[in-house]
Amino acid sequence: MPAKIVVIANQKGGCGKTTIAMQVGGTLGRAGNRVLIVDADPQGTATRWAASAADESSFPAHVAGLAAAGGKVHREIKKYLDSYDYILVDCPPAVDSPVPQSALLIADVALVPIIPSPADLWAATGTRGLIERAGDINTALQARMVVNMLQSNTSMSKEVLEVLEDFGIPLTLAKLHLRTAYRQAAVFGGTVHDLGREAAKAVQEVEALAHEILSLFKNN
Repeated sequence: MPAKIVVIANQKGGCGKTTIAMQVGGTLGRAGNRVLIVDADPQGTATRWAASAADESSFPAHVAGLAAAGGKVHREIKKYLDSYDYILVDCPPAVDSPVPQSALLIADVALVPIIPSPADLWAATGTRGLIERAGDINTALQARMVVNMLQSNTSMSKEVLEVLEDFGIPLTLAKLHLRTAYRQAAVFGGTVHDLGREAAKAVQEVEALAHEILSLFKNN
């Protein structure tokens, strides 16, 4: 069976695309799946993340840098379909980049990370349009917004979450809170699972998100 493809995209930088790609991809890999994370961002953050591990082969998913493929990245991804169970694509945060629209042509699921703030909400509008246009061609495409860096005790977060309910793209039930564990995992080149009991809440969040993504494939 060919790999299921998850594209993580948002036109705004700093919203957590790489964090979600690496944490979810690593979680699926830890469960025994063959996972490829496509680093389609010229900044190469996912590639550097995996390379930061003490043992460069210890990250539980393979990472391939395909940013140079540009608008033909979907053709490059197709070459790996029979070698992996899941392929996650970390897209660049650029409004004019051809990468997201290319990757969305063959995606099963599009994830849009969003920080609950007005600026991020405005920026996500362009990504929503991109997904809608891709959906005209790729009619099986499912999309979900993933709340990241949530501070649930603030009135701003609550207000933005209410607005997101009517944004046009369903929210995942799983949400990632603002936790130091996510930054620590990047520094050490792993997932939050590697950080011990102090990262227990982060592990629960990531596991819940990975499980929710898998459930989308079952419904497709």
